[in-house]
Amino acid sequence: MTPTAEPVSRDDIETKLRQIQGEVDRTAEAARPIGIAAGAAVVLVLVGVAYLLGRRRGKKRTTVVEIRRV
Repeated sequence: MTPTAEPVSRDDIETKLRQIQGEVDRTAEAARPIGIAAGAAVVLVLVGVAYLLGRRRGKKRTTVVEIRRV
């Protein structure tokens, strides 16, 4: 880049920042549905793992009682 002879004004900076903010907002809006879907999938997997680990632990700790007639 070549240096310019005129100084950068406050308005130039504000305009550029608003332009960047607009791009960030559009990108965030586009990525939001993907993030929600990924979050729901993670929650579903965690619930499934907790269920399976709970079943396994329950089977390990279950006491078997045998009743015999004498």
